[in-house]
Amino acid sequence: MATATKKKSKVRLQPMGERIVVQRVESEETTAGGILLPDSAREKPARGTVVAIGSGKLLDDGTRAASQLKEGEQVLFSSYAGETVEIDDVEYLLMREDDVLAVVE
Repeated sequence: MATATKKKSKVRLQPMGERIVVQRVESEETTAGGILLPDSAREKPARGTVVAIGSGKLLDDGTRAASQLKEGEQVLFSSYAGETVEIDDVEYLLMREDDVLAVVE
């Protein structure tokens, strides 16, 4: 289990159960043609880095299944996955491990 923290921050995120914490990658500020996009026109990327992992999914027999993800992995997820949480001006997504579509290798 790992926690998501920012340097010099006293706030820690420890996801519960099968949840993970993901930090989105920065979205592109310009188009391929060189047009500068304002924040309101940018699409939120569906790609990010796993920064914390919960203890795993609770199985019917009472044991926990180990997470398939690891800290630091780049993942793809659906655009509407998870809840947005902002800590010390850094935006994180708190989502279920099942919301991850793929790991980028």
